[in-house]
Amino acid sequence: MRLLEAVLQHNASFVEGKGYEPYRTSKYPDKKMAVLSCMDTRLTELLPKAMNLKNGDAKIVKNAGAVITDPFDSVVRSLLVAIIELGAEEVFIVAHHGCGMGAIQPEKTLEKMVNRGVSADAVLTLQGAGVDLHQWLEGFESVEESVKRSVQMLRQHPLFPPDVPVHGLVIDPETGKLDLVVDGYKE
Repeated sequence: MRLLEAVLQHNASFVEGKGYEPYRTSKYPDKKMAVLSCMDTRLTELLPKAMNLKNGDAKIVKNAGAVITDPFDSVVRSLLVAIIELGAEEVFIVAHHGCGMGAIQPEKTLEKMVNRGVSADAVLTLQGAGVDLHQWLEGFESVEESVKRSVQMLRQHPLFPPDVPVHGLVIDPETGKLDLVVDGYKE
């Protein structure tokens, strides 16, 4: 059985058995918080448990590295919607130790893309059109510095409400221990 078929088969049983009942909640975050975290699979259940979050407590946005790369990217838009439209009052940016984004080498990643069937001409065309793929794919050397940059990008955003604290943390993906990098109440 292919993965999609397995997922749909499970889903049919889940819905029929009303497996959704324990997860019912509203679209508004009960703890009035938004979290930006990394998409690392180790954090799927660990991060909410480590932060004492249950379904419905927070708006959670995930991407590679928990990084805000541009002030007008979809991550910032999602966080602003969480605050302005859905009632979040604080933001937590939570990256993790040992993040794969810290080891990303743009040239090797582009090479892997071509090996997976992406047209080398597409890569060259984008680069020729002024798209800096190396910067777009670039990771970071220090997870703490990356968190600080993302916090600053939000705090300095012209559309970000100044009364919303932005906290920066780094989680240990093995133990769940949270290390405070930026205390949004003091900034």
